[in-house]
Formats: sequence, structure tokens, C-alpha cells
Amino acid sequence: MDGLRKQLSSLLDWSDAHVSFDDIVKGLPVAARGKVPKGLPYSAWQLVEHMRLAQADILEFCVSRRYQEKQWPKDYWPAAPAPPTRKAWSASIACFRKDRRALQRLVTNPRSDLLAKVPAGTGQTVLREVILAADHTAYHIGELVVVRRLLGHWTRG
Repeated sequence: MDGLRKQLSSLLDWSDAHVSFDDIVKGLPVAARGKVPKGLPYSAWQLVEHMRLAQADILEFCVSRRYQEKQWPKDYWPAAPAPPTRKAWSASIACFRKDRRALQRLVTNPRSDLLAKVPAGTGQTVLREVILAADHTAYHIGELVVVRRLLGHWTRG
């Protein structure tokens, strides 16, 4: 079980099959963060903030008996394409990392039953939710790669 816990923890921030969250958000110029590339529906800011909001929701769902379901899409996507302040970008990234560490602590804690149903759920397990968080993040990291390429701010393969 320790091997599984370690693998799940790694899954939340690895870059074995794709770019990591930390790499994709690094170095994007301030002026590019709120630009929506032609033909795409979202800016880098909207994707980063959406990943943060969704991961925070998954974490809360896993640990809170008083979890309240959010409204889709209002509570999961920022309306404006640009961050409201210069600090909002770095704050969103910091919160994403903090919640990612909390999910990692949850899965690596030997007292956490990965197959236990989450307190406020309808049968979902911690294992399912952690895989969901990793999968969701990976999907949107791919979108961020496309956004950055179209804006001319990504050159990695």
C-alpha cells in the first residue's frame, strides 16, 4: 500500500508524460496571462484559476463533512480573461500548490483509507477523487501548452 500511496502522491505533480503545472506557469509574461488566443475560449489566467478552483473543490469534497456543492460553471471559472490584480496570478498558483500538497498528505497518510467513501459523497472514494484531480489538472496543462504556443511563449517539445 505504501507504493500505491507514493505513486498517487507523485501523480499529482509529475511530469513523466507531460509538462508539469509548475513548468507551464513559469515565466509567462504578465501581458500574456489575460490574452485569449484566436480560436480558443480561455486565457492562461482562466485555465490556471479554473485548475485551482476545481482542485480546491475536490480537496474540500474529500475532507469536509459540511461540503456544499458548487454551481457550475460560475464557481469553477473566472469570468474575466485577465487576473484582477498582478498578485492574483501568483496567489492562484500558490493556492494550487498548497492544495496539491494537502492532497498529497491525504494520500500518503497511512491512516487515510483510500477506498473509504468521502464524507459528503454518494459513493466516491478518496482514491477516485485524487485520480480525478490529477487527470483534470493534466488535461488543462495540455490546454495551457496550446495557449502558450499560440501566444508565442512556449518553445519546449
